[in-house]
Amino acid sequence: MVTSTPTPIFSEPPGGFLNQPKKGLRKIKIFPPPPSVRKTCPQPLQAFTASELSRLDPTSSRTRLFSKKNIDQANVGDVLLVRFRNGEPVAGLCINIRRRGVDTAILLRNQLLRTATEIWVKVYSPLVSGIEIVQRAEKRARRARLTYMRKPKHDRGDLSGVVAQYMKTRRTIGAKARNRKDGKDAVTGKTLGTGKKSQGGRVK
Repeated sequence: MVTSTPTPIFSEPPGGFLNQPKKGLRKIKIFPPPPSVRKTCPQPLQAFTASELSRLDPTSSRTRLFSKKNIDQANVGDVLLVRFRNGEPVAGLCINIRRRGVDTAILLRNQLLRTATEIWVKVYSPLVSGIEIVQRAEKRARRARLTYMRKPKHDRGDLSGVVAQYMKTRRTIGAKARNRKDGKDAVTGKTLGTGKKSQGGRVK
């Protein structure tokens, strides 16, 4: 039995396919790859935090107040007074400081209508106009969080008297400074005269 081998289909390209004239190839413009983010900004989170801190705290006063490198920093156990742009100030005992860059916050504890209240305050919030230290702790706390101050044995109670005394002292110091600037007596508030002295030493 004789078997015929099958003829190959398209054993070679169709006639004239390889003999077509080569047309001019269109040159495709190749653009260089974009710059790597790791080279332009190796630490994006730190750069974003620094830009936000410079925007929210241009004078760096709040950053220095809660910086561990500052000797006069605010510590847990201090009585702090927070002033807001629209609202009454809030004062309380600082029992916790959460240092997290722009999200830095403090936990204040005080009594309101004989009820213990706690409030978290964002240090870099646009609503906060200033933070002042009313009273410093007698001793440096050994703990980072003074949660034991919630117990009746260690609770400071109402701090309105401490804040009132601080505000009174501040007003007195401010009045004395203004009187000195205006040339008035710091005690009586009367204008100091500039008369000429006679031979007896009295002012004419």
